Amino acid sequence: MSTPTTVSWGTGLFSGFTRLCKGLAVVLVGSHLLIHFFPSAVNYLALIPARTIPFAWNLITAGYIEQTVYGVVVSTFSLLFFGKLLEPIWGSREFCKFIFVVNFLTSVSVFITAIALYYITRQENYLYMPLSGFHGVISGFLVGLKQIIPDQELPFIKIKTKWLPSITLLLSIAVCFWTLEATSYLPTIVSGTYISWIYLRYWQRKPETKHRGDPSEDFAFSSFFPELLRPFIDPIASIFHRMLCGRSDASNDGQDYSLGSEPLPGSDSVEASRRRERGARALEERLAAERLGAARTAGESHSDTAENV
Repeated sequence: MSTPTTVSWGTGLFSGFTRLCKGLAVVLVGSHLLIHFFPSAVNYLALIPARTIPFAWNLITAGYIEQTVYGVVVSTFSLLFFGKLLEPIWGSREFCKFIFVVNFLTSVSVFITAIALYYITRQENYLYMPLSGFHGVISGFLVGLKQIIPDQELPFIKIKTKWLPSITLLLSIAVCFWTLEATSYLPTIVSGTYISWIYLRYWQRKPETKHRGDPSEDFAFSSFFPELLRPFIDPIASIFHRMLCGRSDASNDGQDYSLGSEPLPGSDSVEASRRRERGARALEERLAAERLGAARTAGESHSDTAENV
């Protein structure tokens, strides 16, 4: 059993952002400024369920439209911070693919939810309320951190990253009881969390192992719940698992996790352990490089000051 690697969160907090994340941050800020100076653009870029059929591109653009200053600040900071942790491990191409898939399918899920709520309640505000925001993808980033560095503790509050998605969902539901405005964010956060888990669990391609997804027990659906509830969650989750992914699992097991007709014992846990070690090691190397760069900059500044004196 290898000793888990820890990562220092405080070092280089506002440095080391990737070029891709900076570009996406410009898109978020630019789209917010666009709807600020041209409010009518919301009708064409945000997700309005009653108009989605003619304006189908809303399923893609809505995720990059932040309608409030608070929303664009939180989304931009979260993108830059989480992106510099995840992109070096996944790679730029996979990082872009994750954002696109989670954003698009989250919008589809929110669209279906709004239509269903309209037919249940007959309230037209579900059809004409502009829905948008990057918080679905941000929720997906939390699921990514849960997968890669689940046992890493956050500074000050001492909470492990594997509980971040669950805590975010719980807080989002709780806030909805205090303000009705928060209910417009809840479907996006719930959908973003679940779809990102499906993507990482079943769809994400692993070039080093030539199979898809993360079949480890530590990343099972029940891992989002406390230990007390898992015996009740596992049977329900297994039903949907067999319905949606049974055939795919049989194919993957036959190609990657079998020897003759018997599965390799412990293959799921071994692969998960290796992935977490690679992720933690990559993060540690990146933060070490940032610390070295900061030290060099400080040394050069000190030498320049001495020469001038």
